[in-house]
Amino acid sequence: MLQVNMFEAKSDLSKLIRMLETHKEDTACIMQNGVQIAKLTLTSQSNLSNDVSQRIGIAKGELIFSDELFDSLDSEIADMFEESDIF
Repeated sequence: MLQVNMFEAKSDLSKLIRMLETHKEDTACIMQNGVQIAKLTLTSQSNLSNDVSQRIGIAKGELIFSDELFDSLDSEIADMFEESDIF
C-alpha cells in the first residue's frame, strides 16, 4: 500500500493511477497531516471497457429517425443559407 500526501496526489495523480493499472500498487492512500483521508483503488476490470468494438455502435438501432424529419431539416437549413446576408 502506497501512502502519499495531498500535494503528491494532486501533482502525480496520473502516475498513481498508472501504478494501479499496472498492478505495481494495489492501493494508494492519500494522507493529510499524517491521517488517511482517501484511498485509491482500481475498479474491477468488468467495469472498464477498453475494447473499442464494445463501445462503437453501442446505440445502434436505439435511435430511429424518419426520412421526413431529415427532409424538413434539409430544406430548413438550405433556407437559412439562402436568406443569409453573409455571402
